[in-house]
Formats: sequence, C-alpha cells, structure tokens
Amino acid sequence: MLKLGVEPDVITLSTLINGLCKQSKISQALSLFDDMIGKGYQPNLIAYNTILNGLFKTGNMKSAVRFLRMMEKRGFEPDIVAYNIVIDYLCKFGLQNEALDLFSQMKVKGITPNMVSYSCLIHAMCNSGLQKEATRLLNEMVDKNISLDIFMYNMLIDAHCKEGTISEAEDVVDTMRNQGIEPDVVTYNALINGYCLRNKMDKVRSVFQLMIKKGCVPDICSFNIMINGYCKAKRLGEAMELFHKMAQKGPIPDTITYSTLMQGMCRLGRISAAYELLEKMLASGQVPNLMTCSILLDGLCKRGKLKEALNFFQAIRNSGLKLDIVSYNILIGGLCKIGYIEVAKEVFRELSVSGLKPDVYSYAIMINGFCRKGLSDEAYQLFRSMGDNDCLPNSCCYNVMIQGFIQNNYTSKATQLLTEMVDKGFSADLCSATLFLDLILRYGKSILI
Repeated sequence: MLKLGVEPDVITLSTLINGLCKQSKISQALSLFDDMIGKGYQPNLIAYNTILNGLFKTGNMKSAVRFLRMMEKRGFEPDIVAYNIVIDYLCKFGLQNEALDLFSQMKVKGITPNMVSYSCLIHAMCNSGLQKEATRLLNEMVDKNISLDIFMYNMLIDAHCKEGTISEAEDVVDTMRNQGIEPDVVTYNALINGYCLRNKMDKVRSVFQLMIKKGCVPDICSFNIMINGYCKAKRLGEAMELFHKMAQKGPIPDTITYSTLMQGMCRLGRISAAYELLEKMLASGQVPNLMTCSILLDGLCKRGKLKEALNFFQAIRNSGLKLDIVSYNILIGGLCKIGYIEVAKEVFRELSVSGLKPDVYSYAIMINGFCRKGLSDEAYQLFRSMGDNDCLPNSCCYNVMIQGFIQNNYTSKATQLLTEMVDKGFSADLCSATLFLDLILRYGKSILI
C-alpha cells in the first residue's frame, strides 16, 4: 500500500494489530500501535481492546493494566468491552479482589456492567468459595433487571452444594424459578450431589423424584452421582436398585457406573460380587479403565488375597492396559502388609522396566515393609538411594524410617534422623512423637543422646 502511495487508515492498521496479536506477536503490535499515534492517527476502541486482550493472553498482566490506565490518561475512556477483558483476566489469574475493585471503579465512572461483567465475577467467586459475594452479585443483577441465563444460576447452585450450604442453593433455585427459569438436569444434578456429600440420601431421592415429576430426564451423571452417594453411605442394595433401573430403562451404565459399584462392593469386602460385576461389564461391551482395575486390585490387597491380586495384576498387563504408579503402589503395599517382602522387591524393581519411576509413596511403602520385617539396614539403604532417582524423601518417608529405627532398637540412628528431618523443615508425626516420648518415659532423656 505504501509503495503505491496509499496511506493505510485506522481500520487497516487496527486489522493488522489484531492479526499480530492473534499470532502472539504483541511487541510488534505495540510498535505498530505507537507508530499510529506518532503519525497522528487516533486509534479506535477496537485497536485499544485488541492490544489489551493480546497483552493478557501473552501473560503480560501488569503491562495490560498499565495500558488500561494509559488509555484513560490519553483521554480515551475504556468501554465495557475493555473493562470486561481486564476483569475476566484478573479473575483467571486469581486476583478476585482487584477484579472487584475495578468493577466498582467502572460503575463510579458511569459504565454500566453487563451480563459478561457479572458472569466473570460470579464464576470467580464460586471457584474461590466466596458464595456470599457471588450471591450478592447475582441479586444485584436481578435488582437491575440484567438478564441471567441458567448457566449462571447453575454455577452458583453447584458452588453452594459443594460447599455444603444446600439451603442457600435451594434459595437460588427459588430465585431462578421466580425469574421464570426452570431448573434443568445440571441444576438437579448439583442438588443431588450436594445432598449426597452431606449423606442425606432421603433428600437425594426426593430431588430425583421431583426431577422426573417435572419432566426433566435424568442423565448418566444423575445416576452415577446417586450410585456413588449410596455406595459411600454403605447402602449397596439401593445403589444396585438404581443400576438395574438403568439397565431396564436407560441410560446405559458407563465405566464410571461400574467402577463406582465395584468400589462400593470392595469397601464392604464383597470381592466376589465385584468380580461378577466386572464380568457383566465386559459382557455389556464396556471397557474397564485403569481406575476400574485399581479399585479391584486394592480390594483384593486389602482383603489379603495376594495370589489373586498378582494374577489380576498380570492379567491387566496382558490386556495391554498400561499400569500407572498408583497400581504398582497398591500391589507393593499389599505384598508388604502380609510380609511378602521379596515379591514386593521384585515388583518394585519392575517399575523401571515398565518405564515408571517410583514416587515418594513407593519408597515409603517399601521402607515400611523392610522395617516391619526387621530389615532396617535395607530400609535405610533404600531411603538414602531416593535422591539418586530424583525423588527426595518427604516428611512421610522420614517418619516411616524413624519409626522403623525405633521399633528395631536403633535409637541413636532414629535421633540422628530426627535432627536431619527437622533441619530440612519437616516435623515428626504423632506416631514418631509418641514413640520418642515412650522412650524418654522409660529410659530418660539420656536415651536420645
């Protein structure tokens, strides 16, 4: 254009700035913006807002806020779009108080917040556990006749339910109905989950029945939430009743449904029933995932069925499903618990072959296993080798090793390790402290020297 003697106008330059920002070339966009001003062009709101958004997207938060202030100094009053951009990003960066301050400043300057402004803030307040502030903002919207959608109501209802303030969630539902908006499946699922978390299963059933009565069809999430609630309440019969209802009328049970029921069965020691359900799952065409397998593996280990656990572990590997560190830790823990330390060592060594690195829990389990067998020297050798595998001991590892030393009458080593642990900023847990106190009461303080 310039070669042809045609001067670009503000719209052309703004389009170029937008293109540069989209490519994250923010420094070039700012340079072009400064050139515009230097040549006497008056950038429009689109150009300002594009730069503002570009700065935030590239993580230049302080620069973005300075740019907003610069707009004001140049006599170019930011519009609602500019303020919403800044409020949104402040909220995303966890700066809710700063976002609320800017929101207040915006109102003082006579710029009326819109649904986007409120939506950003309400979402941030809910995520931060500030339900009262979110409710205040929502009520402010209602008072100002700013249209709310069901998404915003659901956001606040869900936050209240997760926080355990169910009565406040019900109040929001009432407000929503008064505004002519009927609860949808997301609303009901939030309420069902809230009551499940409080173990109020009778209320759960009431909400579920109301949902159906109002013509709102429960989805797979509705059933899975309820089944999980019943399983946690150890009301497996009612969980299975829902499962059979799903099988008859839908929706089709998914991996989460089966895994949740298996976990409920394993918690009650009904391993055979969990296995039968696994067979039903496979017959239905649903593929078990790692969570499903870990649940069954954990159930077998906790019941001391280690031969079955080892066979199941091998079957998982043969199926092509890649086991993670959690699965290995479950098996190693089960083996150590019943004293199969040599087999546990073998499984521990297999980690590197499988392309996995032991984590602090893997080490803590093995160290504890060695100590329980009276093999404190091997435990300590493993403890000291942790750093070689880029896995430094944490408070748990130190406490397990200290307890092992005390239980195997290595008092001096336990005391030395306690000093080292404290120097690293860790504290003795209740078990370690109790063992040391018992030593002092029996032998006096000199035992620790």
